[in-house]
Parts: sequence; C-alpha cells; structure tokens
Amino acid sequence: MNYLAHLHIAEHTQTSLLGNFLGDFVKGNPDGLFNLEVVKGIRLHRFVDSYTDSHPLVKSVKPLFKKELRRFSPITLDMFWDHCLAKHWHKFHEYSLVDFSSQAQVMISQETALLSQPLPARFEKVSRLVWQGRWFEHYRDIKNIEFALQRIASRSPRIAPLAGTFETLITHYDQLSDTFFELYPDVLVAVMAQTKKETK
Repeated sequence: MNYLAHLHIAEHTQTSLLGNFLGDFVKGNPDGLFNLEVVKGIRLHRFVDSYTDSHPLVKSVKPLFKKELRRFSPITLDMFWDHCLAKHWHKFHEYSLVDFSSQAQVMISQETALLSQPLPARFEKVSRLVWQGRWFEHYRDIKNIEFALQRIASRSPRIAPLAGTFETLITHYDQLSDTFFELYPDVLVAVMAQTKKETK
C-alpha cells in the first residue's frame, strides 16, 4: 500500500495520520523519537507493509512481472493499489477524495504542530509535493502511475528498471484490479484486529 491507502487506514483505525504517513521515512526503532500516538501510527504502517507483502494474493500476482523486474514489483504494486483505491474511492469512503485529502492535510499539520522534534527532511519534501501536486486525486489516472514510476526510477541507475514494470500493470490491469478488491478488505480487517490487540 502507498500513501493514500496508509492515510485511509489511519482514519479507518482512528490512529495517527502523521504516524501512518511517516512510516516510510523513519528507520529503526521509533520509540522516543515522537509521541506515543505517532509511534503507534508508524508501527501500524509497518504492519500494513509486512501483511500486504506476505499476503497470498500479492504473492500470486508477482509472477506476472518479468523475472528480471520482479524484485521491483512491490513498489509498482503499492502504487497500483493506491490507483485502485483512488479510482474506486466512493466504494470505501463516504466523502469525496478531494475532501478527504484536504482534511488529511489539515489533521497532519495539526499533529505536526504538536511535535517538539523535527520531522525527517525527506518527509517534509514529499509531504509538500503530495499536497501541492494533489497526488491522490491524480492517482485515479493510470497514466499518472506510469509517470510516478518513471520519476522514482530516475533517482538512480540501480532502480532504473522500475520504469519497465508499468507494462505489466497495463497488460494485466483487470486481473490486478480484481486482486485489489480481494486484498484490500483483508487488509482493513487485519489492521482493525492489530489495532485492537495493541490497545489491550
């Protein structure tokens, strides 16, 4: 799951939006780095990533990617799941994606204002781009997923082959979309169970 799904999951579980958004930008043990609610959000983000990557449905579609590109498939699939969520947002939320995005931005700003510690510089940059560029709304168009993959691929020669994975999304679009509709409800059930377990 990518940024949109993590924020939707944060609202779904009533956990920190900032923490769930921060998950990709904080390495190692987050305890003591931020307040308890943000730390819980970071840990839930990590749980979602682990649960999704090991899910049988995800494992079943990884062979759709060419062998030499398969190791990049987790990034591509995460982006695709966000595309599916954005495209079919009305099936998962009562408010529009525009309203959700605006509300999420406000809530994250409010959480940030309460922190005494600085946020990672890379997070600050990405967060600013997400809101200014209205990424979540643009996720609905699969062509913007291609653009996002190309942008990530351009960061270094090591990850450059990532751009080639978009072809798999187009070739197997219907199958991957069907997989999302099976996968995401499982994820939502799992995160609720995980959240309840941690509050006991």
